[in-house]
Amino acid sequence: MGSAIEVGLDSPAGAAAALRCTRTIRERAGVLTARARSGDSRWFTVHDDALDSAAALVAGVTRDRYPDLQIPFHSRWRHFEAGGVDRKARLSGADARALVDLTVVSVLLDAGAGSDWSYVEPGTDLRLSRSEGLGVASFHAFTGGLFSSDPGDPLRVDAAGLAGLTQQRLAEAFQADATNPLVGLDGRVALLHRLGAVTAASPEVFGAEGRPGGLLTAVNGKSVGAHDILSAVLASFAPIWPSGNAIDDQPLGDCWRHSALDGPGLTAGWMPFHKLSQWLTYSLLEPFGWGGVTVTDLDDLTGLPEYRNGGLLLDTGVLQLRHTPDQTVTVADELVVEWRALTVTLLDELAPLVRERLGVNADEMPLARVLEGGTWAAGRALAHELRGGLPPLSIASDGTVF
Repeated sequence: MGSAIEVGLDSPAGAAAALRCTRTIRERAGVLTARARSGDSRWFTVHDDALDSAAALVAGVTRDRYPDLQIPFHSRWRHFEAGGVDRKARLSGADARALVDLTVVSVLLDAGAGSDWSYVEPGTDLRLSRSEGLGVASFHAFTGGLFSSDPGDPLRVDAAGLAGLTQQRLAEAFQADATNPLVGLDGRVALLHRLGAVTAASPEVFGAEGRPGGLLTAVNGKSVGAHDILSAVLASFAPIWPSGNAIDDQPLGDCWRHSALDGPGLTAGWMPFHKLSQWLTYSLLEPFGWGGVTVTDLDDLTGLPEYRNGGLLLDTGVLQLRHTPDQTVTVADELVVEWRALTVTLLDELAPLVRERLGVNADEMPLARVLEGGTWAAGRALAHELRGGLPPLSIASDGTVF
């Protein structure tokens, strides 16, 4: 796994590199978790006696969903299977690079859709919402050539196709309008425009056509560590994230300030997460495998600090809020930063308890399968039961974090 860089942390590039490492994520999340356990958090208390019941819930949900315990990876590809439809079969003519193209663009479109949006799939008439709806809508947008500049080759994503994407065309593809509003539509279009600009500017990685699928060859070898894929994603796509979080000229992306954190050099005070980049990396495990690349060291990635996993911890009482906010919070608020940090640490602690209840080891059930089995599904089920599917906190998001 990549390690936190101990030299050059007074330089923006060195500090940014250190903050792109999952070891740094875990170290700093651990600091905030220990602080909360000692009673020093302004926002949360941690109740370790609830971890076992949370693990029992997750293990039960996992057995219900996968009775044979043949659990796939937590991945965007699960959403492409919504309703039991084998959509991947429709991609039989696509090579691994095209599957990476699809994965990248679909993950970048996967942020909270809001409670009022849904998608009716042509051909099946399935009405899908939230992540499944976004996944299936993006799948059909891809197969329809929305992201390709070549009408004769629709099954691809390229820089020119992304540059030509308009909010109206994406809204039409996602069936979004005033009566079916999709949260953050403009943010999604802007993100894909930035993706196109980045791929066009780096032909050595993405080829002359600027295809995100160039990641497949950018990470060399028949065997590659999961953190190496994440590092390539973070290095290649750093400029696409909103530029508010930066050290000098180095964009940090999903990395936020917390007053209780220190750290060496210019990394002081920053809590990194890189949730969407890690979600993308999890989602690339299968396309890389289909391309003949074996991915190792899966647990170098962290659990995903988003509102389903974090909601599971709040709804099972592992975490309790000292005071419930009376207004919408933002991803930059310390309450949300801390909630996400505690989620990273507590998912690491929850995973072995879940495995123990299921009678499996970490090799059989890496974190990528615990999440899928799993914590994300249990968090969603509790949210439906308690709040009609809404997260436990009302969070304003621009569509690039949650």
